[in-house]
Amino acid sequence: MTIVNQTVQDGQRTALVVGASGIAGSALVETLSAAGWSVLALARKPGANRDGVRWLSADLTSPESVAAILAPERPTHVFFTAWSRQDTEEENIAVNAGMLRGLLAALRGKPVAHVALMTGLKHYLGPFEAYAAGEMADTPFHEEEPRLPVRNFYYAQEDELFAASSEQGFTWSVHRAHTVIGHAVGNAMNMGLTLAAQATLCRATGEPFVFPGSETQWNGLTDMTDAGLLAEHMLWASTTPGAANEAFNIVNGDVFRWRWMWPKLAAHFGVEWEGYHRAPRPLEQAMKGREDQWRELALRHGLAEQHLDRMASWWHTDGDLGRNIEVVADMGKSRAAGFTGYRRTFDAFISLFDRYRADQLIP
Repeated sequence: MTIVNQTVQDGQRTALVVGASGIAGSALVETLSAAGWSVLALARKPGANRDGVRWLSADLTSPESVAAILAPERPTHVFFTAWSRQDTEEENIAVNAGMLRGLLAALRGKPVAHVALMTGLKHYLGPFEAYAAGEMADTPFHEEEPRLPVRNFYYAQEDELFAASSEQGFTWSVHRAHTVIGHAVGNAMNMGLTLAAQATLCRATGEPFVFPGSETQWNGLTDMTDAGLLAEHMLWASTTPGAANEAFNIVNGDVFRWRWMWPKLAAHFGVEWEGYHRAPRPLEQAMKGREDQWRELALRHGLAEQHLDRMASWWHTDGDLGRNIEVVADMGKSRAAGFTGYRRTFDAFISLFDRYRADQLIP
């Protein structure tokens, strides 16, 4: 612990971002490097070159691979945003808790002052296979709610974090995000890029931009998390003494109804829209077999990504918009601790779509 404090006091802050090519991780790399940090960006494949950023490649499911790549490194702050989707929750627990355990083991003896872990609102809702199946707390969700009586890889990851913190002497923070939108390609959960791909295909074919979800989601209140705001929140917690050893919700700070948002997104793309009507109309069914259509569109417009499965995560957007419960998170704990970051979700969507266009991901 003495070594950790001395290193940070000397201003030698080096961030290790785990899952650096994902939605949250890439936003962290941008935020930290812009703030002048030295950044170690850990991912399976290196990303774009950026001043102050050095890419590291490792297989997070292999403790030996992680230990080898981190052996010469001395990070002071760790931001863990990686996950691996498995078929069952027991497999999710084994793989995802194992990845965090292996990483933290590889950091023993290094000057780590703080570890920030990204999770999500399935902390309150339960895992996909038991999603909203039991009795849950009333919304908005508050951080002090007890864990649900179901197995959940978020709980297993937290337990790994708490145990390593006690043994190794670093502080920690947990960041429970709602649906995250940000700039990443090939991510398993990316509503922003999914809706952009859907709208682009609709405009190309003259089809209406159809809301795929439930009546509850169409009419009820909800919120979201911008990846840039999440990055700011994780940086804040990792450098604010009063935020140490705490779990926080992190959402944009506004609430909206999809029946208000959907027509606005349609207008931005110049397409007609249809709202909820009688039953959900999942994207996984509606967009099945569109790969050739996307490839032709991408070639015609000179787009950077010709593979639709790297643009859209239909299943995830269907899951989020198909819920039959209201999902809203409270930000009071962060506000009371001093975090004042905010995003207007509509503006976050439009800014993101503009960036996709600039990067030639959509026409």
